[in-house]
Amino acid sequence: MSYEIKLEVFEGPLDLLLHLIHKNEVSITDIPIALITQQYLETIELMKSLNLDVAGEYLIMAAYLTHIKSQMLLPADESEEEGSEQIADPRDELVAHLLEYKRYKEVAEMLGTMPQLESDVFARESAEDSEEIPKSHQPLEVRLSDLLSALRDVLERTPRRDLMELQPETLLVKDKIIEILDRLGSRPWITFQSLFDKDESRRNVLTTFLALLEIVKLQLVRIYQEVPYGTILISRREGEEAKTAGDAAETIDSAE
Repeated sequence: MSYEIKLEVFEGPLDLLLHLIHKNEVSITDIPIALITQQYLETIELMKSLNLDVAGEYLIMAAYLTHIKSQMLLPADESEEEGSEQIADPRDELVAHLLEYKRYKEVAEMLGTMPQLESDVFARESAEDSEEIPKSHQPLEVRLSDLLSALRDVLERTPRRDLMELQPETLLVKDKIIEILDRLGSRPWITFQSLFDKDESRRNVLTTFLALLEIVKLQLVRIYQEVPYGTILISRREGEEAKTAGDAAETIDSAE
């Protein structure tokens, strides 16, 4: 039986594209379509390998990006309409959608209307630091594209092997869940990167990631950033501080 997780907060393909554009430090108005398409498709494949529910709109966007890429490869005389004075850029429509969506996001964030925002904020310090954390701003929601991008960064440091179908009984996802909650028990927060050892195997990396997604689904932790595209932070949700790893295990058992 494969291990499937569906997240309620699952942003659309435009969010994923904006994330990739920002990560590669390229302009929205001059998208390197081959690079972005490749990374988009790799992210979709990673989502599938983790048995995450991939909405149809992601696949439609994948086909659209592939079409734009093919149009960009055509010689100018083949893509130019007869009598036209200027060749239309195949990326124009996509750029317009991205700019409009980016403006919407900026306004929504400014008004504080984005979902799952909470009143507490945690200053970026060492993951081992337990000093009091200031609460002067709202934390920013971490989207699945942020987590997948961070996961890809971790996987790039591990030996490259074929991704196998994940079996929870073999990979001990529940044990990883308890391990993560135990670490949070003595700290106000930890970073996403601190969940993974430097020389950890690809298999264990994926197990830890699945465990984190399950904890999120059970609403036991918060995952957020201080600034857009900043360090990903993890803390217990308010009211969950007193819950032990054993209590969480019972919650997990009852949810299965």
